[in-house]
Amino acid sequence: MSGRAGNLRPDPSRGLVEELPEVFERFGHVIARRMFGGWGIYHDGRMFALVTQGRLYLKTDEDNRAEFDAKRLAPFEYMRQGRMMPTSYLEAPPEIYEDRGEAARWARLAWEAVLRTPAPQKKAARKTTARESAAKKAVAKKAATKKAPTKKASTRKAPTKAR
Repeated sequence: MSGRAGNLRPDPSRGLVEELPEVFERFGHVIARRMFGGWGIYHDGRMFALVTQGRLYLKTDEDNRAEFDAKRLAPFEYMRQGRMMPTSYLEAPPEIYEDRGEAARWARLAWEAVLRTPAPQKKAARKTTARESAAKKAVAKKAATKKAPTKKASTRKAPTKAR
């Protein structure tokens, strides 16, 4: 069984995730990374697909969405504050599991959508506020004044060796 320690339920997506490098072999190298309750599928460091609940979803945008809609592929949605939230990922067509050429074609459609989307910016380090800076300085000052006790020098003379 797979999953986290203490989780006795098998992960319904693990088998599919393990098959994807072979499914997408004509497209290129893909890797899977755990995320939330599923898996992100990456190519060249960018996510182009996701797997959850044993289903594969591919990235879409306005340029490739019609091809997905023509096959009536289900969107990936998630619940947020009691409402279903749609995403830009639609379920992959079933023929990709049997036809590597089709798998590569659909993966390229998703990859092109990724490339048309600006790469996510790395988050810059957050500036500390004046209050946070003052608190850090106070802690550092307090630590500096609490020095470890120093040993007193011994007044006793060390014994001398006889010659």
